[in-house]
Amino acid sequence: MNASVPAQILVRWNALSATVRLALAGAAVAIVAASVFVTALARAPRVPLFATPLRGEQLAEVEERLADWNVAFTPTADNAVVDASHRNDLLLRLSLAGVPHDHVDGSAEALADVGVLTPPEVIDARTRAGLAGDIELALRSVDGIDDARVIIAPAKPAEFASDVARDARASVRVRLRPGAQLSHEAISGVRAFVASSVAGLDPSRVTILDDRGIALNDRDDAETGADAADVQRSLQTALDEAFGVGATIVRVRAEFDRSESSQREIVRTPLGNDAISQDSVSETYAGDGKRYEKRGGRTDRGSDLRETASSLPPGSISRVSTAVFVDSARAVDLGKVRDLASAAVGYDARRGDELSVQAVRFERPTAPAHRSRWWLLYGAFVSLVPALVLAVAIVAAARYAIRPLSRALRRFSERAAIAERSSALTGIAPARVHGALAGEPAHAAAAIISALPAATAAAVLELYPAHEREAIVRRMQRRVGPLVPTASDVFGPHAGS
Repeated sequence: MNASVPAQILVRWNALSATVRLALAGAAVAIVAASVFVTALARAPRVPLFATPLRGEQLAEVEERLADWNVAFTPTADNAVVDASHRNDLLLRLSLAGVPHDHVDGSAEALADVGVLTPPEVIDARTRAGLAGDIELALRSVDGIDDARVIIAPAKPAEFASDVARDARASVRVRLRPGAQLSHEAISGVRAFVASSVAGLDPSRVTILDDRGIALNDRDDAETGADAADVQRSLQTALDEAFGVGATIVRVRAEFDRSESSQREIVRTPLGNDAISQDSVSETYAGDGKRYEKRGGRTDRGSDLRETASSLPPGSISRVSTAVFVDSARAVDLGKVRDLASAAVGYDARRGDELSVQAVRFERPTAPAHRSRWWLLYGAFVSLVPALVLAVAIVAAARYAIRPLSRALRRFSERAAIAERSSALTGIAPARVHGALAGEPAHAAAAIISALPAATAAAVLELYPAHEREAIVRRMQRRVGPLVPTASDVFGPHAGS
């Protein structure tokens, strides 16, 4: 039975006239074109992400971030094409992430247009600018550094007796990634890298600043060997490994002595085995004990004198304050935490250090477990809404237009058949015409008879009964083209009411 359904549809399709099949095919094409048009309107247009073209390294950064965020985009030679509805959000996210970095000209670009007639001063300036660009690009790849700016001041020799020679210097301003902290070893490495990149530059003449304007120092402290950030990170890592991530929060604050101090120590050692000095006391009584006299003396045998003077530079740690917050919901021994923290930060009570370990309740708001599932269902439903609305609109339009359309197609086919039969009956006797029109409705007979010569039409009408003749004449009096149906023909007899 299922196999006969397509056959029946095919038989009915072949039974239709060529005009009806052409009209149905045109209606189907119109519906498909309308669907495509509505879908194109509903879809957001795609536009370039940036208003200006990007360089190669900038485009690589943008494509890497978009791929990490699972954002659909189309790469071009100097830009990325995205949906217009997401462009502003993507630009904001890229700006917050610091992507893309500003383009920096390296030595190849800085010296690209240098010619034979270029003045030496211009060549030197471009050489320094290109060298600074090469150093900046290299520092961007260092772990923890997001961007860098380098200024190189070349050495100036004393050409005249009144001139003062000046050594080469360099200034480096680094912008760290959020939460990043450069260790002393990393700072020392950056200083050595910059110094070795510039001829005649001593590492001590390289100044490194962070994005807060604070000079970064790679000198190990005499007492702790690390600054507060290193101590805090080290203690936090140890507690996380011992008691689990999220069980503790560590904060360390270090106070530095900004004044320069000096110490002087004098040491005396004996020359031989005897003591350096010896005290002697003598007492005498006279006058039957009425007079008392006491004498004392000191004998100094000499010594080896040694004097030591030391100077402490400013910046040494004078006090360290440590606070450890422990989650009260976890069974953590506060005594063990205190002992570990004391050993990790180098706690020294004589220096005035403070160490506080307290158990507090951590706030951790939890989202409902079913939120993600319903959120995914909601997102899937919202993405299908335009397609569902379009489908409902097409079904509703077809539901209300199928009957008038079928009537119009039927009228068109009837008009075409009437015109064909009218031309075939021209020149035939009235009796044969009346016989050929037997069983035709009044409107069809009226259309065919109207196309006949007047004498033949009158003779054919005389052969009809009176009531049929009146219906045919009434139809013949309408001013309607033979192939254009009226509204009442298409939509029914009450269309005009």
